[in-house]
Amino acid sequence: MSRRLNGRHIRFIALGSAIGTGLFYGSSDTIAKAGPSVLIAYLVGGAAIFFVLRALGEMAVNDPAPGSFGEYARKHLGPLAGFLTGWTYAFEMVIVCVADVTALAVYMGFWFPDVPRWIWVVLTILVIAAANLVSVRVYGELEFWFTLVKVVAIVAMILGGAAILIFSLGSNSGSVTNLWSHGGWFPNGISGFIASFALVMFAFGGTEILGLTAAESEDPRTAMPKAVNTVPVRVLLFYVATLAIIMMLNPWNTISTSGSPFVQIFAGLGLHSAATVLNIVVVTAALSAINSDIFGAGRMIYGLAQRGQAPAAMARVTRNGIPWMTVLVVAAALSLAVVLNYLLPDSAFLLIASVGTFATVWVWFMILLTHYRARRQLSAGEQASREFPVQFWPVGQVLTMAFMVFIFVVMAFAEDTRLALVVGVVWLAVLCGLFWFHRRATSSAPADKPTSSVQG
Repeated sequence: MSRRLNGRHIRFIALGSAIGTGLFYGSSDTIAKAGPSVLIAYLVGGAAIFFVLRALGEMAVNDPAPGSFGEYARKHLGPLAGFLTGWTYAFEMVIVCVADVTALAVYMGFWFPDVPRWIWVVLTILVIAAANLVSVRVYGELEFWFTLVKVVAIVAMILGGAAILIFSLGSNSGSVTNLWSHGGWFPNGISGFIASFALVMFAFGGTEILGLTAAESEDPRTAMPKAVNTVPVRVLLFYVATLAIIMMLNPWNTISTSGSPFVQIFAGLGLHSAATVLNIVVVTAALSAINSDIFGAGRMIYGLAQRGQAPAAMARVTRNGIPWMTVLVVAAALSLAVVLNYLLPDSAFLLIASVGTFATVWVWFMILLTHYRARRQLSAGEQASREFPVQFWPVGQVLTMAFMVFIFVVMAFAEDTRLALVVGVVWLAVLCGLFWFHRRATSSAPADKPTSSVQG
C-alpha cells in the first residue's frame, strides 16, 4: 500500500475503466434495444456516473483511506453498510473478472481454434496475478499501455468513420440521416429506450476503482480531481461519438448483435485484416479489465481486513506494500472461470456475464448515500471548506440516487436482467446473515480469546 501511482497512471486507470467489452461488443445490444436514442441514454448514464465519481472524489481527496468507499460507508452509515458495500464490490470484481477471462479465451480462439479455452484462462490468471504481486507501479504501467491501445483504436475508428462520411470512402459512405430515417430517434418506443439503461449503466462499471487508487497515489489531491473531471469527455468521445458514427454509417436495424459493430467501420475503410485488428484491441481490453478487476477486489478485501470484516491474513503486505494474500485469493477465486471453460466452453460467458450488474449499481448507490450522509454531518463552514466539492449539492445527489433506484426497477421488468437482480438480493441477504453471525460470535467470545486480529 505504498504511494507509487502518479497522475499519469490514475488518469489512464480512469480512462481505461470505462472502456471495455461493454463498448466493443455490448454496444450492439444497446443499439438493438433503443436504436439512435441510445445516444441519449449514454448521455444520461454518463451524467449519473459523473455525480457518482464526483461524490467519491470528494471523499477520497479528503480521506484517501484503504478500502475507499467500503471504509467510507462503515464510517458514515455503520458497520453493516461498510460490510455490504465492501464485499459486494469484491463480489462484483470477481464475477466481472470471470466474465472477462472467459471472453479473452474466446478471443484467443480466433487465432488458436484448436487450443482449449481453459488453457488461456489459466495462463492469463497466472500472468496478471504475477504482475499485481510485483509492485503497484507495475500495475499502473500495465494499465497505462493497455488503455493506450484501446484509446488509439477508438480514435482511429472515429477518424476513419468521419473520413468515410465526409469523403464518401468505401462501398457504403453512409449518411447522417441514418440517425432518424429508419423509424426515428425512438424506433422501439420509450420502452426500448428505457430497457437499454441496464446495459448502458453496466458499460460504465469499474469506474469506481478510482477511489481505491487514492490510497496509493503519490498526490491524491491533484490526481483525483483531474481523473474524475475527464468523465464527461470520455462519455462524449468514446461512447456517444463512436456509436453515432456507427449508426450514421450503418442503419441501426442492420447492425448485428452477434459481433462487434467496430468491424464494420474497419471494413468500410477497406482494411482486409479488420477482424485481426479488432481482435488485438479486444484482447487488450480484456487484459486491461482483468488487471483492474484483480487490483480492485484485492484492495477492497485488504481494507475489509484492516477493519476486522475479513480474515486478518488478508491484511498482510509484501516489502513493496502489495497485499499479496488478497491478490492470491482473488486469483484462486478465478479458478471458477477455469472450471466453467472446461465444462461449458460454449456457454460459460453467457452464464456469468450479467451477474455483476446488480452489484455495480448497488455499489454506486451506496457511494452516493454515503456521501450524502457524510455531507449532512458537516456544518455549513465545514462544507464550504471541502476540497473538490461535488457540484449541484444536494439536488444532484438526490436525483442521481433516484436514478439508481430507477435502474433497479428496469432490471426487475427486463427479462434478461431479472435473474441478476434476484441473485443480487440473495447475495445481500447472505451477507447480512454472515454479518450478524460474525457479530454475535465476536460479542460472545471470551475476552482472552479474540476472534480476529488485524495487523495494519
